[in-house]
Amino acid sequence: MKELLHYEIGDSYGSNQDWFTDTWMNRGGCGAVTACDSCIYLAKYKNMESLYPYDPHHVTKEEFIDFALTMKPFLSPRMHGINKTVTYMDGFRDYLATCKDVRLKMRSLEGTEPFDLAKNAIKSQIDLEYPIPYLMLLHKDEVFHDYNWHWFLVNGYDETPDAFLIKAVTYGQGEWLDFAKLWDTGHAQKGGFVLYYE
Repeated sequence: MKELLHYEIGDSYGSNQDWFTDTWMNRGGCGAVTACDSCIYLAKYKNMESLYPYDPHHVTKEEFIDFALTMKPFLSPRMHGINKTVTYMDGFRDYLATCKDVRLKMRSLEGTEPFDLAKNAIKSQIDLEYPIPYLMLLHKDEVFHDYNWHWFLVNGYDETPDAFLIKAVTYGQGEWLDFAKLWDTGHAQKGGFVLYYE
């Protein structure tokens, strides 16, 4: 089992999209929020302080909301959402360019790839202590209804003889999900995830 450190805002495990009064951010800001959570993690634990304009060791709700509104133009909510990993990477790269920090690179792993390849990529990324922005589009299983058409962060995995679980972080909480079931969406539009590296 491997679980990354995270941050808290009051009793919230990280940020919460429900905080936004901006309608578009409240309904469709998950891509921007995931990028913001990534920046706070990278500033706090990977010495990339320029990615977050406030103190990553004492994140407040008000500062997070301001930061997310700064991120909004780069990962702007739109009618069909940020429904491709390349769209997320392009927008986040544009934000990183404003920070003048060129260390962080990205590549994607699409939901059409085999399960074992995806599982090993997640293990490797978490073992290297990088969180994973994950895009879930449509899913056949109602268990994952709350993750439909949604970006969230993965910051842990747990492998047992019976299952491979990942820890999904969104809306101020973490939840362990069966990755084999999550990966088998049953739909042509698969989503995927983004891998950070230096």
